[in-house]
Amino acid sequence: MSLWGVRLVGLQLSLSCCWAFSCHNTPSSPDFSLPGDYLLAGMFPLHSALPEARGRPMVTFCDRSNSFNGHGYHLFQAMRFSIEEINNSTALLPNVTLGYELYDVCSDSANMYATLSILSTLGRHYVEIQGDPAHFSPAMVAVIGPDITKHALTTAALLSPFLVPLVSYGASSMVLNARRLYPSFLRTISSDKHQVDILVLLLQRFGWVWISIVGGEGDYGEVGIQELEYQVTRQGICIAFRDIVPFSARPGDERMQSMIRCLVQARTTVVVVYSGRQLARVFFESVVLAKLTAKVWIATEDWAISSHINSVPGIQGIGTVLGVAIPHRHVPGLKEFEEAYVQADKGVLRPCPQGSWCNSNQLCTECWAFTAQAMPTLAEFSMSSAYNAYQAVYAVAHGLHQLLGCSSGACSRGRVYPWQLLEQIRKVKFLLHKDAVTFNDDGNTLSNYDIIAWDWSGPNWNFRVIGSSSPFSVLLDINTTKIRWHGNDNQVPTSVCSKDCPEGHQRVITGFHHCCFECVPCEAGTFLNRSDPYRCRPCGKEEWAPERSQTCFPRTVVFLTWHEPVSLVLLAANTLLLLLVAGTAGLFAWHLDTPVVRSAGGRLCFFMLGSLAGGTWGLYGFFGEPTLPTCLLRQGLFSLGFAIFLSCLTVRSFQLVFIFKFSARLPTFFRAWVQNRGAGLFVMISSTIQLLICLIWLAVWTPLPTREYKHFPQLVVLGCTEANSLGFMLAVTYNGLLSISAFACSYLGKDLPENYNEAKCVTFSLLLNFVSWIAFFTMAIVYQGKYLPAVNALAMLSSLSGGFSGYFLPKCYVILYRPDLNSTEHFQASIQDYTRRCGST
Repeated sequence: MSLWGVRLVGLQLSLSCCWAFSCHNTPSSPDFSLPGDYLLAGMFPLHSALPEARGRPMVTFCDRSNSFNGHGYHLFQAMRFSIEEINNSTALLPNVTLGYELYDVCSDSANMYATLSILSTLGRHYVEIQGDPAHFSPAMVAVIGPDITKHALTTAALLSPFLVPLVSYGASSMVLNARRLYPSFLRTISSDKHQVDILVLLLQRFGWVWISIVGGEGDYGEVGIQELEYQVTRQGICIAFRDIVPFSARPGDERMQSMIRCLVQARTTVVVVYSGRQLARVFFESVVLAKLTAKVWIATEDWAISSHINSVPGIQGIGTVLGVAIPHRHVPGLKEFEEAYVQADKGVLRPCPQGSWCNSNQLCTECWAFTAQAMPTLAEFSMSSAYNAYQAVYAVAHGLHQLLGCSSGACSRGRVYPWQLLEQIRKVKFLLHKDAVTFNDDGNTLSNYDIIAWDWSGPNWNFRVIGSSSPFSVLLDINTTKIRWHGNDNQVPTSVCSKDCPEGHQRVITGFHHCCFECVPCEAGTFLNRSDPYRCRPCGKEEWAPERSQTCFPRTVVFLTWHEPVSLVLLAANTLLLLLVAGTAGLFAWHLDTPVVRSAGGRLCFFMLGSLAGGTWGLYGFFGEPTLPTCLLRQGLFSLGFAIFLSCLTVRSFQLVFIFKFSARLPTFFRAWVQNRGAGLFVMISSTIQLLICLIWLAVWTPLPTREYKHFPQLVVLGCTEANSLGFMLAVTYNGLLSISAFACSYLGKDLPENYNEAKCVTFSLLLNFVSWIAFFTMAIVYQGKYLPAVNALAMLSSLSGGFSGYFLPKCYVILYRPDLNSTEHFQASIQDYTRRCGST
């Protein structure tokens, strides 16, 4: 058997069971039925029946429940009024009369019975099964209602296989958006999906991120809080407490006391109550009994402005109530229609016989007993809901108008199949009292919500519309000045687990919820991005940030510029040295044949002066922005030039000592030294070694321009990489060895003739060289700033100046100011004096 057949057999069995335990000939009130060319069914909760245990399948007889529902009565009258208004219209469905069958759906069984009755043919107690479902034609072409999700789910599931249009005025659950399961369901109330979005925006509007959620059992509450929990979590709002009020709960019972205790322990200021009116009343009666006050309660549209809730004794002391409500809409003429109904002569009502299982639920004893002085008050909540029912009837009428081809001025009265009417209802688009009525793909109308606040400033309860929302916008328009907050200061309450951190402090989560945290300041070099308050992010390489910063700042690029004072001093000193070297070379060339120049080394002096000049040119590479050429040349030129100078100084000192002290003892060595030009050979070999060291250094450990970031958080120091390389250390070490050799040879000649004794001056210059480089390396260990190249240049300048002044300046002094000492006689006398001293010893 096909699935279609199984469903129909199941429906027929259900209907048979319902009638098997029912009264077959129960009289019904004439107000529940109206004949017409096409019949609509209406399902309204005229009574409220409490859950009860049953021993056999039985339909609740709503009229005997003794719990009249005034809200449902207004919905009931809204449908009757709208049908009468349409029938009196010449523009909508001309020459067609609409009729209705209305049912009181006070319970699940009454709702089931009404649904099966709608599917049956009038006068028959079964659902007629057609071979082709497309030809299924029940007496009712469409159904208006029911009002709550639980009943709507049952009715929609039963009507959907037959594609009988079901237009609800109050069932807002998101479950009913499933087109595959409920293809014939439509509604004139917004889906809870839109309501949840508004609730989230409301929480965000006031910065409430630490909340509790209480839902009512059933699809409306459970599915609603499930979606709400999902949405608020996505927006960074934390749920400290979540619970469901069960159907079996009673005010103040053990289950509710436990719920209220947990709610108090959660320490949230804001509580969202997502529930229907019945369970919401149970919850708030328990809140009042527990004396829970000073909170903000967020209401859903089902109870936000319902008198069923605001009439709870003592509820005015619970705190501030904000909520989402259906915008107040007015059904013109409904109030007068109800007044006329009360005053009309309804004849004699024949109630159901006592003891009979009467369950047609098309009877309302209380409705017949109303008077002009004693009738249900048509409050704003009921009027707005009645407008939705009114709108639903008009949507069906407009769909039927299109299906019957009434646009020409006359309708063709043919058979109407439910699926045909459903297609037309989905397409309707019309204005009803300036409100546009249309359905989207999910069968929902696009409507907005009002944001309301309860107001107890007067003797009676009232509410204020403080804002509104639009289905086409993600913003709320709220006038906060209209809200009367609980508390003497009338300030917006806060609902947070932890207070916001100061600027530049990251949140370190403590516990399970990310809303509970400690504040830790961001370290220097990191910043706090507002998009991620839980992690201090490091600044970029070219940026810096102080402690507790929310942004990074560009680092200042620094290097030793040409125009800085220290640079100008060093440049002036280096240029002066270069000029002195050049001047000395000229002076020595002019007095080349004098004893002083010959004793200084003769032509070797020019080689020594040239090496010093080459070293001074390297100093100019320390100024300005470092480039590859300057990094390559500045240390290399000095290292090679100073090595040549030290080699010459060493060999010259060695020769003097050897001539005066060891030539007589080692004549063979001395002769070989002179014949083979040992001095020149030593200088060449020594200089070549340093040249090879420098070439290897530049090739293997190539000095490159570098940017230094570590030592100064606010600066980028430009420099070269030579100080970190092994090649640089080898070159400096080799020059150090040459300096020690020169110092040793000079020290050995401390007792030579006065004109050849240079021990004091050379020792001073070499000591200055050692001290300069020791100071430089000490400074390089503790300081890596932009002035380190200046210290390096100073060390080099000190070495070059010391070497020049210690060796050449005394000789220049003799040539210029003591020409009497620059004679052959003086030098011979000095040698003879040295010989006498040596002979006496």
